[in-house]
Amino acid sequence: MPEVLGYYVRLALKSFRRTPGLTALMVAGVALGISVCIVTLTVYQAAANNPISWKSDRLYAVTLDSWDPNAPANPERPDLPPNQVTYRDAGYLLTSSIPARKVVMFLTQDVIAGGGREGKPSPLSTRVTTADFFGMFDVPFLFGSGWKASDDADSAPLIVLSRQENEKLFGGANSVGRTVRWNDRELRIVGVLDHWEPMPKFYDVTRGPFEVSEDAYVPFGWAETLLRFPNGGRVSCWQNQAISSFADFLSSDCVWLQMWVELPDAASRDRFQGVLDAYWSEQHNTGRFQRPRNNRLTNVSQWLVDQQVVQNDNRILVVIAFSFLVVCLLNTVGLALAKLLKEAPNAGIRRALGATRGELFAQALTEVGLICFLGAVAGAGFAALGLAQVRALYAGGEFTSGGYQQLAHFDAVSVAWALVLAVVAALAAGVYPAWRAGRLPPALYLKSQ
Repeated sequence: MPEVLGYYVRLALKSFRRTPGLTALMVAGVALGISVCIVTLTVYQAAANNPISWKSDRLYAVTLDSWDPNAPANPERPDLPPNQVTYRDAGYLLTSSIPARKVVMFLTQDVIAGGGREGKPSPLSTRVTTADFFGMFDVPFLFGSGWKASDDADSAPLIVLSRQENEKLFGGANSVGRTVRWNDRELRIVGVLDHWEPMPKFYDVTRGPFEVSEDAYVPFGWAETLLRFPNGGRVSCWQNQAISSFADFLSSDCVWLQMWVELPDAASRDRFQGVLDAYWSEQHNTGRFQRPRNNRLTNVSQWLVDQQVVQNDNRILVVIAFSFLVVCLLNTVGLALAKLLKEAPNAGIRRALGATRGELFAQALTEVGLICFLGAVAGAGFAALGLAQVRALYAGGEFTSGGYQQLAHFDAVSVAWALVLAVVAALAAGVYPAWRAGRLPPALYLKSQ
C-alpha cells in the first residue's frame, strides 16, 4: 500500500510540472479559503470559549436592577439589570449562608515594591476580593494558598501574587512569608498563583472580556480601609446624590462591585433566588428598586452571551468564512476538471495498459489531495499573517492590555484546523473530478497519440 501511494504521488508531481499554472491556481484558491476560515474560527473560538466549563452550571453572576426607574442601565439590552452591584446590596447578600461560596470584588490600580526591586515601586493591578475567589474559580497555586474568610473583615495585611509578578519581584522563587510594600503598607505574601489566564475573563468583563488577569489579590476588607474611590474598574451612578465622603460613596446607589456565587444544585439556586426576591421587595418598599423586579442569577455560559462577549456577528462571520471556502472549492473543482481533462491522454494510455477505473480514481484523488495539502500549508502561513494583523489591529484599541492579542495567535489548534479543512477540501474538491477521470473513454485519446 505505501508503494502504491508513493507511485500515485510521483505521478501527481509529474502532472504538476506539466500544468504549473493550473496547479498554482488550485493551491492558491484552497489556501485563501482555508486561511480565511482559520482566522475567523480562531477569533470566534476566543470569544465563545467558556474558560471554566466544568463548573459553569454551578457559578452564577448576581445582578439586581437598582437602576434609574426612567431608563435602563444598558440601552442596547434594556431587559438586563446592571452588570455590577452596589456596596450595600453586596454586603447584605454576603450574609446569606445558602451559597457554597460567594465572591464580591473590584479592581484597583496600585504600586508595589519589594523583593529584588527594593525602593523601585512599579505599577500593578490588584483585585480586592473575598477569600472564596480562589476556591470558587479553581485558581491554581504555585506556592502557598489564599487567606481565610475572617481575614476579609479584618483587612488583614496579606497579599497573593500572580506568577508573573512573583517572577518580577523574586525571580520566581518561593516568596511565601516575605513582605512587599503595597502602596504605603507592608503586606505579607501568603500565596503565589500558578499560570492562570482565563479568557474571556468571565468574572469581570467591565473593562473588556479579554483583559489579562490581575497582578495581585488582597482581602476585601481593604475596600473600606483604603478610604479610596475605586480607580481601576468601572463605577456607574445614576442619581444626583451628594457624595462628599467615602462613606457616602459606600452607601450610594453607584454600582461598582462584581458578585458571584456558587450554588451546587437547583434547590440552592431556587432558595438564593428567593433571597434576592425578598430583598428586592424590602428595598422596593423603602423607595429603592423602582424598576420592575429583575433579579438574576446567570451562569457563566449565559453571562458571556448577555454581556455580548459571544455575539451573533461572530457566528455570522464564521458562516461567511465557510461560504467563502465553499466558493473557493467550487472553483477548485472546475480547475481540477480542466486539469484532469488535459491529462486525459495519459489516463487513456494507462487504461490501455491495464489500469482499472478504481486505480485512476485513486490516482486523481491523490493528486487533488496533494494540492489541497499544499493549499493547507500555504493557508496556514496566510492565517498566521492574518492573525498577526488582528493583533496589530487591537494593539491600540480597547484590548491594549493584551488579552485579546494573546488569543488571536497561530498555535496547535490552528494547525489542527488547517489539517481538518485540508481533508474536507480534498474530499469536496476531489471526488467528482476523480470520478470523471476514471470514466474517461480511453479509445478516444489513444487515437490522438
